[in-house]
Amino acid sequence: MEVLKIATAGSVDDGKSTLIGRLLYDTKSLTTDKLEAIEKKSKQLGYDYLDFSLATDGLVAEREQGITIDVAHIYFSTANKSYIIADTPGHVEYTRNMVTGASTSQAAIVLIDARKGVIEQTNRHFFINNLLRIKTVIVAINKMDLVDFSKEKYDEIKADFEALMSKRDYKDQKITFVPVSALKGDNVVNKSKNTPWYTGETLLQYLEKIDNQDIYNTGTPRFPVQYVIRPKTEEFHDFRGYAGKIYGGELSLGDEVVVLPSQTRSKIKEILFHDQKVETASRRSSVVITLENDVNISRGDMIVKANDLPTIDKQFVATISWMDSQQLTLGSKYIIQHGVNKVLAKVDRIHHKINPDYSGIDENAKALNMNDIASVSFKLNKPVFYDSFKSHRTNGSFILIDNQSNNTVGAGFIQ
Repeated sequence: MEVLKIATAGSVDDGKSTLIGRLLYDTKSLTTDKLEAIEKKSKQLGYDYLDFSLATDGLVAEREQGITIDVAHIYFSTANKSYIIADTPGHVEYTRNMVTGASTSQAAIVLIDARKGVIEQTNRHFFINNLLRIKTVIVAINKMDLVDFSKEKYDEIKADFEALMSKRDYKDQKITFVPVSALKGDNVVNKSKNTPWYTGETLLQYLEKIDNQDIYNTGTPRFPVQYVIRPKTEEFHDFRGYAGKIYGGELSLGDEVVVLPSQTRSKIKEILFHDQKVETASRRSSVVITLENDVNISRGDMIVKANDLPTIDKQFVATISWMDSQQLTLGSKYIIQHGVNKVLAKVDRIHHKINPDYSGIDENAKALNMNDIASVSFKLNKPVFYDSFKSHRTNGSFILIDNQSNNTVGAGFIQ
C-alpha cells in the first residue's frame, strides 16, 4: 500500500490539530478508548462538541494551552492509502520544528483561518514549503462556518494567496484550494451541503488522488552504499554485494556506473531485492547490487550512472535552518552528516539571513540564532559528492552536528 507523508502548517488557532482529529474521526481511525477520552475531556472543558484537537496534542503543555509545541506524527489508513501526518507548530519561535516536520514530507496542508485570511505566518509557512521543494500543497481555508460559508470571503483569500505564490522561486508546485470547517466536518472527508458553490473535491478525496510518482522531484539515481556484504560461507565465498537505498531514479541491469570517490567505472551485474533477482530497482527501494568488476567499495561510497555524476568538492553554499540555542558564527566548526558520510566543516562565510515571510534578506548578519534561516558557505576537510537541493532533495541535504555535544544543531539545503 502506498504511504503518503503530509506536513501541516498554519498559524496559532487556525485549527491544524482539529483538522487532523476530524480526519481520524471521519475515517474511523480513532480507537474506542481514544474517542471516549476525547468525549470526556470535551465535557470537562464545557464544550458542547467534540474537541478533535485532543486527538493529536500529546504533551501536557499542549493540552493545557491548546497549542502545538512538538512535531507529532499521526498515522491512519484508508482502503487505498496509508498516511503519516506531521503536525507541526504554528508559532514563529518553532520555525525549526516546522522545517523538521516538512523536510521528509511529500505533500503539505497549509491552513488559513477564514476570518483572518493570509497573514505573516502564512507567508512563513508557504516559504518553508517552497524552500523544501514540496511539490503538492493543499491550501485549506478553515473555519468557513464562522464566515457563513461565504464564497466571496473564500475567493478573496484565494486571490491573496495566489499573489503570494508569485513570490516563490519553485514553480513546479501544484496548489489546490479547499474550503473546510474542521470542527463541523465540511469538505474534510465528506462533501458539504453548505458550499454548493464549491465544485471541487474534499480534502481526503484530493489526498486519495495524489499519485506518489508525481510528488517526487525528478532526479538522477544516487545509490549511497550502506553496507558491503561479504558472506563467510563456502557457497558464497566470492560474493561481494553492496546494500543501500536508491534515491532519485532507477538503476537497471547492465547500466554503466561510476563508483565515488574513486571514480572507478563498472556495470551492474545483479540487483537483489530480498531473495529475488530483479532487472530494475526503482526509486526508494532498498536493494543489494553486484558489479561486473571486483571494485574496492566501502560504506559511504556512492554508485551513480556514468553519464550523470554529482558535484565532487570540498566546499559548497547552502541554505541553513539553525536549530540550536548557541549561535552559529563565522569560523565555527561542525560535523556535516551528508547521507552516510560525516565530514568536518568550517563556516567560511555568512552571506545573508533570509526573512521567511518574503520581506527580503539581511546582508549584515554576523551570526545565526535559533530559528534563523540563512545562506552560508562551508569548507570541508574532504570532498563530498552532492547535488543541489533543487535537483535532488536527498543528495542535496544534510544536517549539522555539534562536535562537542553531538547535538543536531541545523539542517542544510545545498544551493
